[in-house]
Amino acid sequence: MGAIQNKLEQPLTDELALVRAAKQGDDSAFEELVRRYDRNVFRIAQHITQNREDAEDVVQEAFLKAYGNLAKFQEQSKFYTWLVRIAVNEALMKLRRKKPERTVSLDEDIKTEDDSLPREIADWSPNPEQQYNQAELREILSKTIQGLPPGFRTVFVLRDVEGLSTEETAAALDLSVPAVKSRLLRARLQLRERLGRYFQRRGNGEDNRDGNRASGDGNQ
Repeated sequence: MGAIQNKLEQPLTDELALVRAAKQGDDSAFEELVRRYDRNVFRIAQHITQNREDAEDVVQEAFLKAYGNLAKFQEQSKFYTWLVRIAVNEALMKLRRKKPERTVSLDEDIKTEDDSLPREIADWSPNPEQQYNQAELREILSKTIQGLPPGFRTVFVLRDVEGLSTEETAAALDLSVPAVKSRLLRARLQLRERLGRYFQRRGNGEDNRDGNRASGDGNQ
């Protein structure tokens, strides 16, 4: 019986050890959790609020709320997943206060103009990695992510940017796993389509500028 029980028991992770120490009043353990996750939480908050100052407020509020409710954390999920859920809720509350006329929620299905998924999306041509440097690509990608609907954007950021699993993303957002998968697919499709249009416009603009320069050189 003891052997079976040991198999069922989960190993004590470094994160969980810090959480349990913090529960016992070890403030340095909680400070280590803050150092470990504050940048991740800030990135998530900034993607949702799209405002640096608001994101900084969200980070502070999320950690304060996590610290104040640490005893209620039942250790059934990762502490980081629990923390992200708190941060997402704080970020959405901040959006609601700033935009009271609009309801910002992740609980409702998102309606799109065309509820069917596009069958094909044209490949980027030319390859953007060959045309733009990494810094410029990151800036383009960041701006394009900000243009996604909030529900899609949040799922995409947690799953593809921050690397949470589908199950962790679902737990953090209080969504079902199928809902996360659906929103992630739609976010990826929308993102690729938007990026494709962006690079196509950029490519056409550069081609036109090159043509104008060549025409001007020929007239001299």
